[in-house]
Amino acid sequence: MVTGLKPGTSLPLSTGSVGVVEFSDLLANGQAVGRFDGMVVFVDGPLPGERARIRLTEVKAKYAVGELLERETTSPDRAEPFCPVFGECGGCQVQHLAYPAQLAWKHRIVADALVRIGGFSDITVREPIGMDVPRGYRNKMALVVHPSTSLRTGSPESVFGFYRARSHDLVPIDHCPIVLEPLDAAIGGLIEAARDPETAAAFPAVNHVVMRAGLTSPNSVLSLTTDTKSPAIAAAAAQIAERIPGVGGISNSYEPANANAVIGRRMDFVWGKREMEETIEDVRFRVSPASFFQINGAMVASIFRTLAPLIVGTPRIVDLYCGAGTFAIYFASRGASVVGIEENGSAVTEARGNARLNKVDERVRFVQGRVEGALANEDGRKALREAEIVFLDPPRKGSDEATLAALADANVPAIWYLSCNPATLARDLRYLAGRGYRIGTVQPFDMFPQTGHVETLVTLERSADPARRERF
Repeated sequence: MVTGLKPGTSLPLSTGSVGVVEFSDLLANGQAVGRFDGMVVFVDGPLPGERARIRLTEVKAKYAVGELLERETTSPDRAEPFCPVFGECGGCQVQHLAYPAQLAWKHRIVADALVRIGGFSDITVREPIGMDVPRGYRNKMALVVHPSTSLRTGSPESVFGFYRARSHDLVPIDHCPIVLEPLDAAIGGLIEAARDPETAAAFPAVNHVVMRAGLTSPNSVLSLTTDTKSPAIAAAAAQIAERIPGVGGISNSYEPANANAVIGRRMDFVWGKREMEETIEDVRFRVSPASFFQINGAMVASIFRTLAPLIVGTPRIVDLYCGAGTFAIYFASRGASVVGIEENGSAVTEARGNARLNKVDERVRFVQGRVEGALANEDGRKALREAEIVFLDPPRKGSDEATLAALADANVPAIWYLSCNPATLARDLRYLAGRGYRIGTVQPFDMFPQTGHVETLVTLERSADPARRERF
């Protein structure tokens, strides 16, 4: 309601209106949802169950956006954010929500999407599998680099940080508690290198820094992204490495496809190793800064362990959108015969290399091409006809109907669908259910703690198989 009005009266809402709102829900972007004089309003900061005084900053035909002025009540699920720039940096959305409440919220997001979009009223969603310590998990860090002027000396310097939520304004940082410890330590080294006269000349042309580390790797790899090839980076690479603890390789990525791309289309490896090595459930992966590789190794291990009981004997598996072969190589290491299909040529090259590294290259074959195109040719149709299982892990937009139709037309016995977007997952499951597939288990994983993202694994079968369901 708007403060100061008599009961039963209202005024047209406008920018600057101030009122007290009771909040009832939370969006994936971290905005709380309430009603301001009957209109839906979105505000950063409050949590469901809290009442707060807000000011409207934007009024649209069907909704409004507000800013928090003061919280009047406090949810028992509220937590103290552990990052000093939370609320400014756009990387995390829900550090102010206690971790058990985050898991419960993500459970509701998945369940609600299945009902609202998929039309499934009788599907049980398992409790999300989360992390014991829900921070320090990201194995990839992509920093934005902006030119600035030193307040101490007045000389040019480079500032490192992340974008503010829903903007391209830079939030400078010198620490990030969400990334793995070697990446966090590297931020200070980069700041030092950008200020040191011996290495500073390498940084004015840098737009982004991309860095990879691993849970089991002693070394990280670093890429500096510029618009064009930078001789200054190559010349200073060895000295930059001395300032960054644990870095094992440096590259210059250049010619980005657009202004928002953090990695360029071309890459020169200028010092040390091209890749770092990570081991997950006894499977080894060599990973470059540009690799198509899952961001949370601990959660990938949880997904592997969840799928392991379903890999019985030597099943024939087709892995769609296989990226650098993370899951295909794991399946092959457990005895499966696998065909992986991936559009990106660099990812396919990495997948083949990692298959050789794990000595499973005789059991896994990678095909480069768009998934829908690959499944439309005879080789793809044959692979589907022979498949006992299709595993797919599409991008956020989900799969396309042509691909889903190809699976159903081939009468594939079992489908394992891993999704990072509950909305497109529910849409695709609705299509598959309409083509005769029965949903088995729905298991969310908290791949991205402190954010609004949730990963979900769903099993589908053509016919009921209680024994298989119990193994999962």
